[in-house]
Formats: sequence, C-alpha cells, structure tokens
Amino acid sequence: MGNLYMMTTIVDRKIAKKYIDFYESKGKNVMFISLGYGTVANEILDYLGLESNEKAVFFSVLDDNSWQDTKKGLQKELQIDAPGGGIAFTIPLSSIGGKKPLWYLLENQDYRKEEESTLQNTTHELIIVIAEQGYTNLIMDAARGAGAYGGTVIHAKGTGIAAAEKFMGVSIAAEKEIIFIVTKTNKKNDIMKAIMTEAGLDSKAKSIAFSLPVTDTAGLRLVED
Repeated sequence: MGNLYMMTTIVDRKIAKKYIDFYESKGKNVMFISLGYGTVANEILDYLGLESNEKAVFFSVLDDNSWQDTKKGLQKELQIDAPGGGIAFTIPLSSIGGKKPLWYLLENQDYRKEEESTLQNTTHELIIVIAEQGYTNLIMDAARGAGAYGGTVIHAKGTGIAAAEKFMGVSIAAEKEIIFIVTKTNKKNDIMKAIMTEAGLDSKAKSIAFSLPVTDTAGLRLVED
C-alpha cells in the first residue's frame, strides 16, 4: 500500500475539542480517539509550559497530500509547534484489509493505489484492528487460528459515525476497541484475511484492519521460537 499513512496526534485533553473541530474542517470526520497519560516528570512539564499530563490521542488514515495540507494547518492555525501545542506524526501503512475498510478510512480522499511501502522488507508488522466493543475474543480467535500469538487492546471512541453510516450503509457504534497484534510479515496476510472473514464490516464486530511495518522488535524471540 503506497502513499498512505496512519496519523497519530497527541494533545492535552483541555484542547482536544480544538483539534477535533480542525480535523473535521479538513474533511477528516473518521477518527478514533483514546485517552492517555503522559509520563513526563513535573519539572519538565513546567519547563515546556504544560499544566497537565492528561492526553487525548487521535488516530486517522490519510494520504501524503492530505498530510501536507493538515501539517500546514496544524502549524499555522493551531500552533502545534508552540509549548503545550502537542505532537502529530505519520507512520506508513503497508496494507488495509479490503476495499470497504479502505473507503471507510479515507472517506472522500482521492486516492490512487501505488506500490507498497518502501519498508516492505521488514520481518515483522503491526496489525491494527478497530472494532465494536465486546468482540475482542472473536477477533483474537480468528487471529490465533491464522498464526497470531496474542494482542493488546485499548478502548477508544470513534467520530464521524453519521457520515460513515451514510457512506457505507452500515451502522457503526461510537465505542471502539483497538487491538494491536505484532506478527511476522509472512503471516500478516493470513491473519488479516481471517479477521476480516470472521469479524469484518459485514459482521457484528464491524472490524477494519490495517498493518504498519515494524523496523525492529525486542521480546518476541522466545515466543516465536
């Protein structure tokens, strides 16, 4: 999958609404939002002009052109580079589990498929599955049946739900579970196919899945051996 990225934005919870409004003004209605906490010591927070380490974390998918436009807006309109502004970064996607999840994630972005990511020679990949709450076991049973070892789950809230229902013709609840699965690259396609077959958008789980290249790992050797 070429020229597609997962954009992650981390900001203070107090200014999260400003970022939601900004992204929606840019046409990015489909986002997944989770709450988090920073780990910076109090003296560093004071130095940076930050009052709190409570964070809001946004995940969304966009192409390179959208990222460049979004980056300019973040810098000029929201002053993200100023102390306390936050951080946004992109990670290249290596694949998405089917056309319907691709259309859902990109909404109205004009995307033309290119060659896969230049990081295609990595030995491991991170599969990210976003699904309705309560279906983690269904998803992980499918993943393990295709060779996955395990996963990590966080809770999040989806935005742009009304637009997604109109565009996709399916009802998608706001409360989400995001599952992270690290696997060997040669098992990625089988795992994603199993998840989308058993728990895809046509199922009650309403899952979408995509993968990111992992450049290095630690802690997996004994599990894989």
